[in-house]
Amino acid sequence: MTDDSSRDHVVPGSDEELETADVRGHDFRGDLDLESLLASYETTGFQATHLDEAIDVTERMQEEDAKVYLTLTSNIVSSGLRETVAALVRDGHVDVVITTSGSLTEDVIKTAKPFKMGEWDADEGRLRERGINRLGNIFVPSDRYVWLEEYLYDFFDDFFAEESIRTPTAFARELGETLEDEDSVLKQAADNDVPVYCPALTDAEVGNFLYYYRQRQDTDSDIGIEILDDYEKLIEDGMFADTTGLIAVGGGVPKHHAIMTNLFRGGADYAVYISTGMEGDGSLSGAPPNEAVSWGKIKDETETNYAQVEAEATLVFPLLVASAFYAG
Repeated sequence: MTDDSSRDHVVPGSDEELETADVRGHDFRGDLDLESLLASYETTGFQATHLDEAIDVTERMQEEDAKVYLTLTSNIVSSGLRETVAALVRDGHVDVVITTSGSLTEDVIKTAKPFKMGEWDADEGRLRERGINRLGNIFVPSDRYVWLEEYLYDFFDDFFAEESIRTPTAFARELGETLEDEDSVLKQAADNDVPVYCPALTDAEVGNFLYYYRQRQDTDSDIGIEILDDYEKLIEDGMFADTTGLIAVGGGVPKHHAIMTNLFRGGADYAVYISTGMEGDGSLSGAPPNEAVSWGKIKDETETNYAQVEAEATLVFPLLVASAFYAG
C-alpha cells in the first residue's frame, strides 16, 4: 500500500457542499440578552438545537390556539420548577395539567412549610435519625408530612361530606380552593379553572392518609376515588378540541395519559418532551415522540410537529417557558 492510498483512508475528502446552516454559537460581544442567546441554540448543536426545536413547536401550538396539556412528574413540584408551572397556569398558557399524587401533596406542603436545599452526598442513616427525607439534593423534614396529615384529615371531612365517591379532578380543585399561596399550582388551577388530572391519586401520601381515614370508626367506609369519570372527560375534551399540543416534562403515567387520550382524536397535533429517560429499555418514559407516532398518539405530519430535549428538566424547562411564552 502506498502513502497516497493510505492517505485516502485517513483523509478521504468530500466533493459535496452541504446546504445546512453553519455550526455557530452565541457571540458574546456587545450586550447580552436571553432571547438572542437562546436564538443561537438553533446552530449550537446537540441538545441546544433540540431545545430550539422544542421552542419552535411550542410557539406553533400557541399560534394555532391549541389546547395545551402540561404533564409533569412530582419531582418538578419538589424543585423550584413549581413556580414555573404555577406561572403557566396563572397566565393562561396551559389548559390541562396531568400529574402525579406527589405533586399535589408537595404543592400543599410548600404553601406552609418550605423544602430546603441539601446535598446529594449525605449520610442517609443519619438523615433518617434526624427525620429528614432526601430528594436528590433537596431535603424535606418529616414534620412537613405530619402537618400535611392533619391538613388533609380536615379537608377530607369537608370533601366527603355530601358525596362519598369523588374524582381526582374534584379533589385537586377543591383542595386548591383551600390554599392562599399565589405560587401554588393547585390554587392557580382552581382560580383559573384549569383541571388537574391525577390518575394515580393514591400513589403518595394522599393514598396513605385516605387509607387511615377510612379506618376511623366514625368515617363512612364507602368513601372512595373514581377515576373513570375523569378519563372519559379527558378523552371527550380532547376530541372536541380543534388542535392539541402536549408539553411532557418527565415521563410515566402523566405523559402516557396525555398521549393515550389524544389517540381517540387521531393523535396530538404537537408534542414536546423533556426527558432523561433511556429509549433502549423500551419504557414509556424513555420512548421518543416518533414512537408515539407509530401508535397514532401523535399525528404524522409533513412538517415536524414534535421535539424532544434529552436533558434534566430544571436546566431547560425554564428556558423553554421563558422563550416560548414570555420573551418578546
